[in-house]
Amino acid sequence: MSGSAAFHIDTPLLESARLSRSVGTPVFLKMDNSQPSGSFKIRGVGHLCRKVPVSPNSGTVTPLRGNAGMATAYVAKKLNIPATIIVPSSTPDLVIQKLMGLGATVQVVGKVWDEANEEALRLAKTEGLTFVPPFDHPLLWQGHASIVREIKACLPCKPGAVVVAVGGGGLLCGVVEGLKEVGWGEVPIIAMETQGANSLNAAINAGKLVTLPDITSEAKTLGAKTVCMQAFEYSKEGNIISEVVTDLEALQAVELFLDDERVLVEMACGAALAAVYSGVIQRLQGQGRLPRPLGPLVVVVCGGSGINLSQLQHLQNKLRV
Repeated sequence: MSGSAAFHIDTPLLESARLSRSVGTPVFLKMDNSQPSGSFKIRGVGHLCRKVPVSPNSGTVTPLRGNAGMATAYVAKKLNIPATIIVPSSTPDLVIQKLMGLGATVQVVGKVWDEANEEALRLAKTEGLTFVPPFDHPLLWQGHASIVREIKACLPCKPGAVVVAVGGGGLLCGVVEGLKEVGWGEVPIIAMETQGANSLNAAINAGKLVTLPDITSEAKTLGAKTVCMQAFEYSKEGNIISEVVTDLEALQAVELFLDDERVLVEMACGAALAAVYSGVIQRLQGQGRLPRPLGPLVVVVCGGSGINLSQLQHLQNKLRV
């Protein structure tokens, strides 16, 4: 499964006049929603799949974390090899149909991602499939680090802070490694989660990895009950600021971003955008945890394929009852 060509594209870094006014500093949007698979996940999954040999006769298996599954299915289709995606029952039908449209075999197992992960590991062992982890692997982090190299190539100066959404922690690890690689290792990272999917924040507060009893957030693609160990270790280095918003705040960010930028993203991405829309950045400045004035703020618009107008309306009805 090796090769020289990357599966991801260099995505735009766009300055948002609306968000810049609200924060009082230039806000740049790294638009990874425009990746071929719909999210940043193609960076890590594509890099891993170029480095790890896979038999065309056996194929790959991955537990669905929404966008990692989409990225795996996309790469497998490009390489003409089979892909089996194990999804929990909480997966929207929209995502399942998209996976099948890419030629993947979809199996529904368990209620949450962790149960799907156990089945994917079992299949990898018993059927000789190559397991593609969604967030906890150094090759994934190396792939995600490319996002920072692209930011540096476009940004006129060092950012004041970078905002990322955190689920299992793969993107966070990649951004940390990318910042170190380009000489920006001291730049603050605002790590955004939603209540009910806040495994990193829980680990930081406990001083050790914590397994959440359940995923109760509607931001399902953030739903890893335990964050990866590397993300927790990086959180000890001092420049990661962990913040948690409500599902409603994430939804409001999705709605406002659609109005402001004419782009529809998942709730998971809304968690990152809520750093601006819900006043998190200004609060952190007021607490002295971020400087004032602040250098350019970069928000990673991680995207997401599990959203359309119908799903947005479903979330609006559910969260605004």
